[in-house]
Amino acid sequence: MLRIFKPILAGATLRERLIACVGALLGIWVTSMVCGRIASPGSYLPLIVAPMGASAVLLFAVPASPLAQPWPIIGGNTISALVGLGVGYLVDEPALAAGLAVSLAILVMSFTRCLHPPGGAAALTAVLGGPTVEAWGVLFALVPVALNSAVIVALGVTFHRLAGRAYPHHPPPPVINPHGTLDPPAQLRAGFRPEDVDAALRTLHETFDVGRDDVARLLQEVELQAAFRSSGQLKCSDIMSRDIIKVGPTDAVESVRSLLMAHKLRVVPVIGASGQLIGTVGLRELIGAEGEIEPWISKAATASAEDPAVGLIPALSKGSSHAVVIVDGERQVQGLITQTDLLAALMPTLARGVV
Repeated sequence: MLRIFKPILAGATLRERLIACVGALLGIWVTSMVCGRIASPGSYLPLIVAPMGASAVLLFAVPASPLAQPWPIIGGNTISALVGLGVGYLVDEPALAAGLAVSLAILVMSFTRCLHPPGGAAALTAVLGGPTVEAWGVLFALVPVALNSAVIVALGVTFHRLAGRAYPHHPPPPVINPHGTLDPPAQLRAGFRPEDVDAALRTLHETFDVGRDDVARLLQEVELQAAFRSSGQLKCSDIMSRDIIKVGPTDAVESVRSLLMAHKLRVVPVIGASGQLIGTVGLRELIGAEGEIEPWISKAATASAEDPAVGLIPALSKGSSHAVVIVDGERQVQGLITQTDLLAALMPTLARGVV
């Protein structure tokens, strides 16, 4: 029986929930104070409407949810309040008005892409709010509903940034072919594709509180973690090259280009005066370049010697990185793993069908 009390949200750790509690405390408290100062004495305007409590749960507990983004919170609450006011004006029977307000709020929020569960409560509040709501009329949807929503969203943005969370939540950028050809990117030529995610969602006949692109990203990470488990014993230190050709930021373009061609390399690490990694430079960047290489240095893909080698697959399959530089905690270069190195190392595993 105790299983019914087990959290059903993925990633719902105690730390995350405590952060949500602090965020909700500050969000509701500050929103109430801000709106209380704006409302004039004797206006009988509530400092904060009840749906803000539900909005705070979404905003601070599940900030990655599509239902907790700024437009759903502000638009969903405000539009639903307007719907409730309209239904209350046209329908006299309270029970019917309440049902119509919530159902129409869902419909309008869906069409305006701002579905937000507390919007249903905002619609009910507008219908059943009594003399205060009636006295304010259409303005009730703006003050306090829209004002409450805007303030709590602004507080949520600030709080999540201070807590190290990404809010508003942005889906992963679409994967593109870096070579500018019509072929799909390398990582999309095998395994599942976006249309497979769509087909699976249609088959399940369920609506999930997670964006489609986030579902695809989660599945890709699941595949990668399964590969870690299957072949995670192979570390970067096992396959990296240790005798590394390195250059400095003030080296001449022509000499570095000659060095790359002489050693049949596509990229080399660029090292600063203290021996720390600055970045990488390759033939692609140096085509047509002159002078020193410093303006052409790119950010390096890096990993630790103890990291699983299979974990380099995402970085080396995008087409933008041809090598991963292995560094220690001080960013001192320990080795280099190219696409060829990784493929050669994983060939026995691939042949056995483990990955």
